[in-house]
Amino acid sequence: MKDILMNENSASKTVTAAMLAIGDELLSGRTRDKNIGHLASALTLQGIDLKEVRIVSDEQEDIVAAVNALRSRYDYVFTSGGIGPTHDDITADAIAVAFGVSIDHDSRAMKMLSEHYASREIEFTTARQRMARIPDTADLIPNTVSIAPGFILENVHVMAGVPSVFQAMLEAVLPTLEGGSKMLSASIDCSYGEGTIGDGLGEIQKQHPNTSIGSYPKFDGKTYSTQIVIRSRAQDDIDRAVVDVRKMLEALNK
Repeated sequence: MKDILMNENSASKTVTAAMLAIGDELLSGRTRDKNIGHLASALTLQGIDLKEVRIVSDEQEDIVAAVNALRSRYDYVFTSGGIGPTHDDITADAIAVAFGVSIDHDSRAMKMLSEHYASREIEFTTARQRMARIPDTADLIPNTVSIAPGFILENVHVMAGVPSVFQAMLEAVLPTLEGGSKMLSASIDCSYGEGTIGDGLGEIQKQHPNTSIGSYPKFDGKTYSTQIVIRSRAQDDIDRAVVDVRKMLEALNK
């Protein structure tokens, strides 16, 4: 896959985001991430560009370094994983270190969790109380699936790794996000491989700096073909680039 980046001088407003997926199980292959794609799709609909995804182990130093790097570079950061009841769920503590704030059992979280477990006649153990540890000054993210909240500290949104819970927390967060201009796209399928159209697409990209032109190869078992995708925040820019791409393909057909 090849992508030619849009000119940064585009007048359209761009809002950016990054994701940090946390957990040894992701890096070992025991668990396959299902949250990255969901987040990317949801943010795209909001007009937010997911620009970077990192996966780190359950090591506080690694989490702190990644969070601080990402939050300084992007408008929003979303983390997944590591806020459960077990000893290796250290994300909340790592976030507190990253921001230089204290962390303790949050009275709001303790109340909702204690009431939840009491209603189910389940003991509110010390381990379960760990899920109420929230960094100082953080806002809570509601969890309609299993009650234990995520939290927001400045531009960092800390959410669970379990896909159903992650999705529920994200639904609660999305209305609070400031989106940018939505990315539009047009697709053109052609019967040529990337090697044949690559030079031509490069020249077209130079002529249309406010677009991002990507080429995505396909193979049906016999022949190669390519899908060309043109993206921009302005439909006029897309339309002009599409005309030139079609002219290039017509010339190749002669």
